[in-house]
Amino acid sequence: MLVTHLMHRMHPMLHMPPAAKDLSASPVMIAVDLDSSIQSLEALDAAAYRLIGTATCQIDRVADRYVCHLLASTSPQRRGVLSPDDLKERFLNLVADENLRARVAGKTEGVRNVILALAFGSLAANQKDAG
Repeated sequence: MLVTHLMHRMHPMLHMPPAAKDLSASPVMIAVDLDSSIQSLEALDAAAYRLIGTATCQIDRVADRYVCHLLASTSPQRRGVLSPDDLKERFLNLVADENLRARVAGKTEGVRNVILALAFGSLAANQKDAG
């Protein structure tokens, strides 16, 4: 009696990512304290929005201060988590940028309004001539 064994081809096993995150690593959390008399909430909100994907930001009003609680993102898309100093620096740079944008917008508002009035006035005149 002749017995043949069928051999099944073995496929290499693929590396599977872990099902759960390593919770032993502590999240990077910091608080940035700013004087509400010199810092606008709008700039803080805009800077917090620009941190999406990098960190979350909760802004609390405490007496005459804004306290911004930053928590670095630990999403798998991020290659590395920011250090507390790097996170603080990034947030403060974004706040400074938003403050400058607001200052420039305030100084150029009159010129922007004139340009828009001329542009739309010209457009309205062209539509009257065509119609």
